[in-house]
Amino acid sequence: MNDPTTGAQVRRSSVPPLIVTQDNAFWFEGVRQGKLLIQRCGDCRALRQPPGPVCPDCRSFHWDTIESSRRGTLHSYTVIHRPQDSAFTYPLAVGLLDLDEGTRLVADIGDTDPAELAVGLAMEVIFTEHAHGEVLPRLRPVSPTLQEGRTS
Repeated sequence: MNDPTTGAQVRRSSVPPLIVTQDNAFWFEGVRQGKLLIQRCGDCRALRQPPGPVCPDCRSFHWDTIESSRRGTLHSYTVIHRPQDSAFTYPLAVGLLDLDEGTRLVADIGDTDPAELAVGLAMEVIFTEHAHGEVLPRLRPVSPTLQEGRTS
């Protein structure tokens, strides 16, 4: 399919565009800048991911952010084979990462054979372009040389 305004080839995809709101815009902007930001309550200092307008612990509307180290441990994962969409490469591994800061993140897993994945695997967050030209987090195993310096 061609874009009617530019004539450029466009991949057909059933992936909906991202929904950016006033509650999560900071997160998507951080990702575009290569930063993984975690929302922090301005009153009780609890971290929360995904972002939201109110602290689930103390109900405060005050918040700021911290920048994640983008490192963590694979908590769980699944490998998707069907249905297939042109926006992704299959088999598609999707993981739940326990970030070192204490929150969790769900993202695609790249740069590894799904057969090599295991719960507890050290992972890092990188950023890649996804459907509609949007940049989103992607997980990949930490290289053995980087794991040597890991303290968690």
